[in-house]
Amino acid sequence: MTTTTSRSATARIITSGAKDRPDPTRRRSGRRTPNVLGALGATFWLAIVAIPLYWIVITSFRTQAGFFTENPLLPPSEPTLDNYVLVWENDFLRYLANSLIVTAGSVVLIVACGFLFAYTIARTTSPRVRASFNVMLIGLAIPLQATIIPVYLMIVQAGLYDSLLAIVLPSVAFGLPITVLILVNFLRDIPEQLYEAIRLDGASEWQTIRRLALPLSRPAITTVAIYNGLTVWNGFLFPLILTQSPETRVLPLALTSYQGLFSINVPAVVAAVVLSSLPIIALYIFGRRQLLAGMTAGFGK
Repeated sequence: MTTTTSRSATARIITSGAKDRPDPTRRRSGRRTPNVLGALGATFWLAIVAIPLYWIVITSFRTQAGFFTENPLLPPSEPTLDNYVLVWENDFLRYLANSLIVTAGSVVLIVACGFLFAYTIARTTSPRVRASFNVMLIGLAIPLQATIIPVYLMIVQAGLYDSLLAIVLPSVAFGLPITVLILVNFLRDIPEQLYEAIRLDGASEWQTIRRLALPLSRPAITTVAIYNGLTVWNGFLFPLILTQSPETRVLPLALTSYQGLFSINVPAVVAAVVLSSLPIIALYIFGRRQLLAGMTAGFGK
């Protein structure tokens, strides 16, 4: 009898507790309330971004006469590939090769030097190393335009003017501060126990870098590679000031070749923009997840 009574009391307590607890179904249904303002804001921002891209693509298929007579937001009445043919025949491959060489060389040097600097800073408590890190971060506050005259004089005195190396070296110098900052924050998130474990296995400093720090830092390395690749690929000031001949011209500077003294072939220019954007868009699509992971690494503490 006592057992039956205790079981009844326990059932009443469980039932009353279940009634008092909030219904997870109701909570989930409450979260599904449509956010109208958010949707409108997102749609407006999407239009701001998508409409210029749409205009560039459809304009690249227009004739030069149709550019001045047709509605700019409607597809061309007589689409043509002549603009792409004109761009391709106007030494586009040479400009593309120069941009690839400059971008690849700059990114490799930035990632290699930046990773070694960041590893030293993250694993060393020396005041001198800390001071050098603080000095390096000053480069984030110095605008590129403020240093173009000293950079130009140094490049000329070094005998590197009008060469691809003249673009690579300043690009590496200005890409190192943000690269080191991102990699240092990422390397500091690696647990100290992993370093101690690999040291107990008899690994040297270079083996620790190659077998531990480098594989675990792959998202951050991809981040800085894509970021600096975008910056160098779209760079215009250094190629404009530090190069002169068509043999060293890169894609952003080559766009000016479609501009005459009194006119400009806008469909050809935007066709060149579309072609020059394809490699960097493919690079972003390939590493977009690592880019987001690396940009947020180290800032959650």
